[in-house]
Amino acid sequence: MMSSKRPFLIIETGQPLPSMRRYGGFPHWIRVAAGLPEREAVVVDVENGAELPDADGFAGVIVTGSGAMVTDRAEWSERSAAWLRDAAHAGAPLFGICYGHQLLAHALGGEVGPNPRGREMGTFEIETTAAAADDPLFASAGPRFLAQTTHLQGVLRLPEGATLLARSSLEPNHAFRWGERVWGVQFHPEFSATHMRGYIRGRSGPLYQEGLDPVALVAGVRAAPEARAVLQRFVRLARALGRD
Repeated sequence: MMSSKRPFLIIETGQPLPSMRRYGGFPHWIRVAAGLPEREAVVVDVENGAELPDADGFAGVIVTGSGAMVTDRAEWSERSAAWLRDAAHAGAPLFGICYGHQLLAHALGGEVGPNPRGREMGTFEIETTAAAADDPLFASAGPRFLAQTTHLQGVLRLPEGATLLARSSLEPNHAFRWGERVWGVQFHPEFSATHMRGYIRGRSGPLYQEGLDPVALVAGVRAAPEARAVLQRFVRLARALGRD
């Protein structure tokens, strides 16, 4: 039986580490974490040149993470940024994860670049700001929650008019809202503890070179249900906005 609900568009901007692909791609991880049935998600692989459809046909849009760098200004990335800028100004509900978070910030006039504090990888405590208390995705998160993180770049300057919602000890701009329907999160709400441990092991070489201890980072991984709940609340809110 076909669903009468409008699907969500998942913009695929990259692939997991090769060692993690046995668990599927980022769109699959996101769909499962968000509680979306397969029939309620449409995936467009922009990294490999797929064209983006009109945002009007979707309940909301989720942008995946990627091993790429926004600062490389790849053609597919800049094209996607222009699409996201238009969709944001048109009032589409948007949710960017990691690379998607940075791409949204870039699209809306913010600045992205290497995180001056270095790599953030593992389970980190995220601190919400005072503004988060009035945010529909973050109000229930409380003053602090755990999240899975892995990134070298970050949002150095938020877009004009954006509201900062969360930070960590290594990342001052972990989450923002722009307008009333656009969110970016640097953390990975779709990552399970298994995903996070696998990512740390897969990056063990660079971590050792940077003076970090992957064994200790793996041991420090914890479940992060509240981070996942942020993504789930986006899906519910987008549904409510569209009255699906």
